[in-house]
Amino acid sequence: MNILITGAGRGLGYELTSEALERGHSVVAGVRSPNEKLSALAEKYGERLALVELDVTNEEGIAALASQLKEQNASLGAIINNAAILNSRNTHIEQLDFKEVALTMDINVYGPMRVVKHLLPLLTEKDAAIFNISSEAGSITHAYPGDYPYAISKTALNMFTQQLHVYLQKRGIQVLSIHPGWMRTDMGGGEAPLDASHSARGIIGLLEQRRTPDGRFMFVDHEGNSMPI
Repeated sequence: MNILITGAGRGLGYELTSEALERGHSVVAGVRSPNEKLSALAEKYGERLALVELDVTNEEGIAALASQLKEQNASLGAIINNAAILNSRNTHIEQLDFKEVALTMDINVYGPMRVVKHLLPLLTEKDAAIFNISSEAGSITHAYPGDYPYAISKTALNMFTQQLHVYLQKRGIQVLSIHPGWMRTDMGGGEAPLDASHSARGIIGLLEQRRTPDGRFMFVDHEGNSMPI
């Protein structure tokens, strides 16, 4: 399977890239700039890893990447929209900076929308899928007063996932929002109980197993268990 992963340079994105390659898949790793860890993977896996410049806020750049892949007669089996930011943490609504809110929405919601808009035509492999990396913070059922930009962006991402599910189900393309768990990453912090590599194994496993959620909503955790919307 050929898998495009956004935000592949660190944290969960890097672990997803590493896990997919280890399992024999090929990866188009989208990053704003390459780093030593990805370069080491490229040296190890050769042509199965393509490092591409990808800023999810830059629609022209995403369109150019799609054109480049099309010219190479490339196809995709999966798109994993992983790139995201968490800002204004623990900021009360009275102090919220709406420039931060706008930036969060631009990356966490509009970013995946841009990627799907331009790369969906390349998603032609059998049992294709789109995985949007979401969060339990986006659950309306378990709403809490905090992380306003991040939580609201993930709620919106879950809606986009549901819309895509309805749109693409006749084509046989699976669409999921996935809560990866609270992980020890730059975003999750050192106190998180879960290693990002563990979450990555579960997510790539879901991609291979093509498990269907029990409920009507396409929102699951990294082990495939349905999450409250």
